[in-house]
Amino acid sequence: MKNLIIAFFFILAASMTFGQDAYEVRQKRTEWFREARFGMFIHWGVYAVPARGEWVRNKERITLEDYQKYVDDFNPVDYNPAKWAKIAKQAGMKYAVITVKHHDGFCMFDSKYTDYKATNTPAGRDLIKEFVDAFRAEGLRVGFYYSLIDWHHPDYPNVGNHPMAKNPEWDKKTYNFDKYLDYMYNQVEELVTNYGKIDILWFDYSFGEYSGEKWRGTKLVEMVRKKQPDIIIDNRLGGNMQSANPEKYAGDFGGPEQVIPPAIWLNDAGRPLPWELCLTLNNSWGYTKNDTIYKSPDDIIQTLMNCVSKNGNLLLNVGPDERGNIPAGSIRVLEEVGNWMKVNSESIYGCGPSKYPKPEWGWFTQKGNILYAHLSSPVIGQQGLRGMKGKVKNATLLYDGSSVRIGEPTIAGTNQPFVGKDDLFITLRRLSRTGPVPDQKNMVVKLELNE
Repeated sequence: MKNLIIAFFFILAASMTFGQDAYEVRQKRTEWFREARFGMFIHWGVYAVPARGEWVRNKERITLEDYQKYVDDFNPVDYNPAKWAKIAKQAGMKYAVITVKHHDGFCMFDSKYTDYKATNTPAGRDLIKEFVDAFRAEGLRVGFYYSLIDWHHPDYPNVGNHPMAKNPEWDKKTYNFDKYLDYMYNQVEELVTNYGKIDILWFDYSFGEYSGEKWRGTKLVEMVRKKQPDIIIDNRLGGNMQSANPEKYAGDFGGPEQVIPPAIWLNDAGRPLPWELCLTLNNSWGYTKNDTIYKSPDDIIQTLMNCVSKNGNLLLNVGPDERGNIPAGSIRVLEEVGNWMKVNSESIYGCGPSKYPKPEWGWFTQKGNILYAHLSSPVIGQQGLRGMKGKVKNATLLYDGSSVRIGEPTIAGTNQPFVGKDDLFITLRRLSRTGPVPDQKNMVVKLELNE
């Protein structure tokens, strides 16, 4: 019995050590990612030709034969990834992830395992190689989105969201899923072998029983790690990233889609996990001609603040058209976001959550002993900082370095029960005035803490 107890505690200690090591390894791999905080997502493929989104085959139940006309017409004569890279860099983005193969199975890279690729269209070349070279030239990190799902491959089952699901003729077909998995493995190996250093591998997506080892997840990730030891992988292969002992395929970061977590994402041991919000600029991922209602620059800036305040990144999507142009509406928003980042990026890059609770008028981000107060609500009167009296050494406006008054509230009357004895107030205009501040968009206050 004594030996059994000793063995039990040895196994428990080894398990805890492994979990801690796994966490630290993941933290080291994602260090640059958590520094970067802002990236560009690019959904681009043959689906840009019909211009009704990347799920057009599914939504309209288009057969392979009818979809072929879009493949035959794919000729992005305006494709200039150097221009895309400049747009991303000017917006303040530090990395970009592009769709190398989406669910329709069409490959934007020159894979030797299929003829269903850009080199066999009027495009006539490896579009991904050009993307990688251009973005690296601007000093941006690069990532590949690869769909685990494939509506074109003959051995991918007619399941889930397959366009031909419940089609009586297609349901008669037989499949060899192992053949598809070999194909998928070989293509991923091409991607992590033929394009130099790749920073992110973004798989999409698992569902139902098609998760984890159904994709041969361990074998796949072991191969990727062998080829690219520093690459980071998202969590959509499956597994439990929150576990203290996550599976090898569980991923390095989470990727919530179109929703911001309500709080810092923690693992089962209470330690923070990296994540990024993937978000559309309009309401579509792939180019949709009639989708011209874009989120405002303020929407994007405030979303970025919100993500960073919770230890997250923002991966903001653009959907280039069939000619290879990023839509003008997207560019206009990104230009305005870039203008804000030029003067306020210090409060984003390398920053994370603060130990102080979220203020009702905006968000806090923090780096070391510097706290950044992002004021998103109308700046009326003085702004209260709960419980921070005596903790702030100095305060300035980030965009111009001008001094901000800190101290007791200057309120007429003596009976102000809403003011706590430990509350601190900052004033962004002349005392007793409540008119507009000089620049509402750039209301980031840099607070140097005493601690």
